[in-house]
Amino acid sequence: MIKRKITNLKNIEFIPFDNYGAVVPGMSWHKISYSRENGGQGTYVLKMEPGAKSLPHEHLGFEEFLMLDGELTDPDGKVFKKGDFISFEPGSKHSSHTINGCLVLVFMRGINQPL
Repeated sequence: MIKRKITNLKNIEFIPFDNYGAVVPGMSWHKISYSRENGGQGTYVLKMEPGAKSLPHEHLGFEEFLMLDGELTDPDGKVFKKGDFISFEPGSKHSSHTINGCLVLVFMRGINQPL
């Protein structure tokens, strides 16, 4: 038997992003296969509204993401744009913000630790 899930990115529902306990303002997500109970493994779509900022955090495992739309900026001024695929190795620390909003496909291989 085939176990398959198809997610149409044009027709998904977002819920407030609460991966660190409290809801982060301006951020919402749609979990595809992500689960904290599975060690923070899996995939989700992250939507950041204009002006949203992620909490400073450390990657305990690899985190990779594909920019689907908009732009996202790291504290060092590096701007991630539509079509960019970004990889953060374990031990990386950062936070990101968006001026005009963005949509990101995130692949997690471990829980992030808020700083």
